Amino acid sequence: MTEGTQTDRRQLAPDEENERLRRWRLVLGKSAESSETRLEGDYAAMDAALEKLYGVEPKGRKRSGGLGGSAPGVARWLGDIRKYFPQSVVKIVQKDAFDRLGARYLLADPEFLDSVEVDIHLVTTLISLSSAIPEETKSVARAVVRKLVDDVMKRIQAKTVSAVRGAISRSLRTNRPRYGELDFNRTIRLNLKNWDSDQKRLAVERLAGYGHKRKSLFDVVLCVDQSGSMASSVVYASIFAATLALLPSLSTRLVLFDTSVVDMTEKLADPVDVLFGAQLGGGTDIGEALKYCRSIITRPNKTILILISDLYEGNDPRVMLSVAQELAMAGVKQICLLALDDEGSPGYHRENASMFATLGAPTFACTPDLFPDLVAAAINGRDVSSWASGAGLAPVGPAASLPNFDADEEQL
Repeated sequence: MTEGTQTDRRQLAPDEENERLRRWRLVLGKSAESSETRLEGDYAAMDAALEKLYGVEPKGRKRSGGLGGSAPGVARWLGDIRKYFPQSVVKIVQKDAFDRLGARYLLADPEFLDSVEVDIHLVTTLISLSSAIPEETKSVARAVVRKLVDDVMKRIQAKTVSAVRGAISRSLRTNRPRYGELDFNRTIRLNLKNWDSDQKRLAVERLAGYGHKRKSLFDVVLCVDQSGSMASSVVYASIFAATLALLPSLSTRLVLFDTSVVDMTEKLADPVDVLFGAQLGGGTDIGEALKYCRSIITRPNKTILILISDLYEGNDPRVMLSVAQELAMAGVKQICLLALDDEGSPGYHRENASMFATLGAPTFACTPDLFPDLVAAAINGRDVSSWASGAGLAPVGPAASLPNFDADEEQL
């Protein structure tokens, strides 16, 4: 080190010197750590995020490398990267991650699509890194995601359509139908005991009908947290939204959010487009998402709002709960799913979950196989918490009391 450099260093204020040491420590990695450069707080979190990528050797060209279940935390990790670094740095890190996970090589392999075992982790990894995928391999990545989407659609579409159509049919039945709404088959079944075999006549004492028919009978809004911890839920929710959108008796909307809100309803014709439009990772502003949902709800008493989030709110939770309370008072049927995946019990914010339960919103985690029955129960006006308990889904209990919502008027 030259004398001039030593002089420059002596002239630095202590805070500036510490800042420079911390930055060099981040650049050089854990091998450069000493008692003077030990990182804490946000610096430690930044270091952990960088270490996950640059602290390990890149994946080799063996097909057993990186992209599948070995990288289920990519979406959460990318959320940390976006939190601590500017967009210019994020783009570089994403590109490096794409290369070091072996994604570039695997997607360029013509045999990859036929040989890969597609699972939810692989799909969430590809979606998380979608902005770093080169144009020449995007078609392969979309084909991989398509394989999972098609598989899940085969698994859930028939059950979803059957359950929802049956629920709508039951919810529309009336005992005082007009002639054009008369359900002849059911009316006959209800009155068979009154058949007069001598007169060959059926005495009709009870009528059954379909009720007033209209193009869309219920509005369903899926409001989905796309932070890293909810990656699998985003995939399943997008596929279910696309399936529900096939039913003309439902008006279905899909809203994705982190710290911003994106309405994906126009893309529901193709769930793959929805997934590649998702931005997995990042922060969470549930209050802002609920405000947007409030703005698009036109028939509160006919609306089922399904919030899919672990409820770790990054903004003022009073805003979130205040908007949820307003929706409940307007007659919106709210359900909070802490996860929509096959993973079992999720991590979630217990206090916020209890508050949602107190507002009358059943709050629990749900598996994809049970989601069609959940929607059917909501349409039928059943007690969803009781349904969830009967299905073994363990709904969260309500809090002892609601908080005092005294957030700023401007925030609300």
